[in-house]
Amino acid sequence: MTTLRLILGDQLNAAHSWFRAARADVLYLMMEVRSETDTVHHHAQKVLAIFAAMRAFAAALQAAGHRVCYLRIGDADNRQAFAANLAQVAADCGATRFERMAADEWRVERLLDEAAQTLALPHAVVASEHFLAERAELAQRFAKKVPRMEFFYRDMRRRHRVLVDDGGAPVGGVWNFDAHNREKWPGDPPAPDWPWGGHDLRSLWDEIVVAGVQTIGAPHAERVRWPLTRREARAGLAHFIEHALPHFGPYQDAMSTRSTTLFHSGLSFALNVKLLHPREVIDAAVAAWQAGKVELASCEGFVRQILGWREFVRGVYWARMPGYAQTNALDAHRPLPAWYWSGDTKMACLRHAIGQSLDTAYAHHIQRLMITGNFALLAGCDPDAVDAWYLGIYIDAFEWVEMPNTRGMSQFADGGVIASKPYAGAASYIGKQSDYCKACAYDPKRRHGASAKPACPFNSLYWDFLLRHEARFARNPRMAMPYKAWAKMDEGERAATLAQAADYLGKLDEL
Repeated sequence: MTTLRLILGDQLNAAHSWFRAARADVLYLMMEVRSETDTVHHHAQKVLAIFAAMRAFAAALQAAGHRVCYLRIGDADNRQAFAANLAQVAADCGATRFERMAADEWRVERLLDEAAQTLALPHAVVASEHFLAERAELAQRFAKKVPRMEFFYRDMRRRHRVLVDDGGAPVGGVWNFDAHNREKWPGDPPAPDWPWGGHDLRSLWDEIVVAGVQTIGAPHAERVRWPLTRREARAGLAHFIEHALPHFGPYQDAMSTRSTTLFHSGLSFALNVKLLHPREVIDAAVAAWQAGKVELASCEGFVRQILGWREFVRGVYWARMPGYAQTNALDAHRPLPAWYWSGDTKMACLRHAIGQSLDTAYAHHIQRLMITGNFALLAGCDPDAVDAWYLGIYIDAFEWVEMPNTRGMSQFADGGVIASKPYAGAASYIGKQSDYCKACAYDPKRRHGASAKPACPFNSLYWDFLLRHEARFARNPRMAMPYKAWAKMDEGERAATLAQAADYLGKLDEL
């Protein structure tokens, strides 16, 4: 009697109840397959880090006495797809039962459901024992109407007794310190580097290349600087709590050419492959506040990202898939400019954010939302293309978390399921939050024309976006101010601004 248990590359949860005791009648199967690497062109470091973390996890299981079958990307007997490999391994080991953890992605869940039916074995699906809200509960709760994230977050705080008093009221008297957390980083205090020294994964990279996997971005295989084990992830959490969290709050929305990490944790990859549990991350932040090492505003701002936003977007995803993947409420169809894959643009903000992403597989949430996402929104780029780019380029991007952030928060393609207004902004916002505009080839203060510098494309495209979608947004109370400003603008100024936008939209690849 052999039970075959499948572990996916984002299910590296050593604390899962499966692993409490080694059993001779259980065989764990892990696999590196082209069917997953080829869904989109993923960043080279993403493929390297996931495979290396999987291999380290398999080795740890074996060292603990568990039986493991591991299929590497270049193995001759690897059929490069879940179903085919499952069928072969089940036959080889004489499996009498199949078990798996619930997949986080809708596509993978359906593939594995179909594979289980083909196996024709008794089978069971168990929870991944990772998230703080049950998927089925969220899917049911969000099916008809998605609550605003703020109210969901407050409910989660009360439910899990995080930063609330005995009566369920928020400590500090308010639920949200977001208004305190929008400062531009002046360069001091210095931003700490992440603690991971790097892994030499050149031999693994050779395997990936020989297998024919197509990637984007720089592999830096000689020094991949991401946590690949739970021990490394925990060390990164401790480093963040001590060195970065005290300054996270004020500067969480800041952007700078002087630091790629600022005061962000870099833990999203470790969380999303389950090397870390969200509760231990939250508890570490709260403990630092309780010890007087961190201001409440910084602690709450970080907790909101994990307990609020991360759990919230998962609920939206599972309540609205598969239809959510086809949403395009703003009828956007332009292709992404070619420089999204090279960073070769004269716009300093996009050059830095995209260049950093290609080099490190990382950019923080404001770079994603208000630089790369904002431009794609203003230019009317196809959300399918935007989705594929975000899913591929970022090391922490798995569809359940990437898609709602992209289609909902960033591109408003879901028509307002997540956001009450589009996150569109002109150069003034970018200048307030960053140092990008100082060395740019474009003038952030101009809407059109050129003197020493041509006008910043964000400015005219912003107004063009508002006019294109005036029927949808003009009555939105959160957007009343820009529409009033447009109405007061001189007619000649408006015409020149829209003409500039039309010119830029006709040559996006040249900007």
